[in-house]
Amino acid sequence: MAEAVPFGAESLAGGRARAARRVLDQVVLPGEELLLPEQEDVEGPGGAGERPLRLNAGARSRLRVVCGPGLRRCGDRLLVTKCGRLRHKDPGSGSSGGVYWVDSQQKRYVPVKGDHVIGIVTAKSGDIFKVDVGGSEPASLSYLAFEGATKRNRPNVQVGDLIYGQFVVANKDMEPEMVCIDSCGRANGMGVIGHDGLLFKVTLGLIRKLLAPDCEIIQEVGRLYPLEIVFGMNGRIWVKAKTIQQTLILANILEACEHMTADQRKQIFARLAES
Repeated sequence: MAEAVPFGAESLAGGRARAARRVLDQVVLPGEELLLPEQEDVEGPGGAGERPLRLNAGARSRLRVVCGPGLRRCGDRLLVTKCGRLRHKDPGSGSSGGVYWVDSQQKRYVPVKGDHVIGIVTAKSGDIFKVDVGGSEPASLSYLAFEGATKRNRPNVQVGDLIYGQFVVANKDMEPEMVCIDSCGRANGMGVIGHDGLLFKVTLGLIRKLLAPDCEIIQEVGRLYPLEIVFGMNGRIWVKAKTIQQTLILANILEACEHMTADQRKQIFARLAES
């Protein structure tokens, strides 16, 4: 009787370990192990001058690499956990290897520590609010996690309110925890969002595109109508304009911008400006 061979172990030990610099902007698959170049020439599995990234190597490794979404540390290795294109951002100093992440078009949001998100209060349990952030489970929000909140001065938060906050705890083994204050105890724009306006959901890729420093879409939209807008890294956008008609127009434009070219956007904005 033939013995079954584990596919994952055979593929990882076989031909899946690839040099990261050779697969930049190419599709990577979950389970692949990345090989990163180091300053010293070391003969490794990837050939001369390359070996698997050793995240706990201490003084032996001269490069400090930051792992972004889609990559996971497994011991002293770096594994791909999402299907997408491998991206890299050059470091600001020579002693760093930069930032590596996987750009994917996933639909479900996975909480990440430090992300600013828009949530919906679904329940109140004692001193804790349960907030729906679009993940696999709701996040917890303490009533003391607001600026100026005390046991006597509690924030006015009701079920159904929209909350803009950030994650302070987010990992696979614990319940996500949100706060509406920064490290200095200031709200800094976070807290309960107004009852007016429109909340709609877009893809996570469009959110990253709109929040990019070189994105021109928000500037073009701002010149079209005066507006208030809030972006959540969980794929939610809250927008408010002077009238309901303008609010709906802005929401439709932002949803359609993901698949538009720059020329198509200019034509639409010019048409709206004339009307």
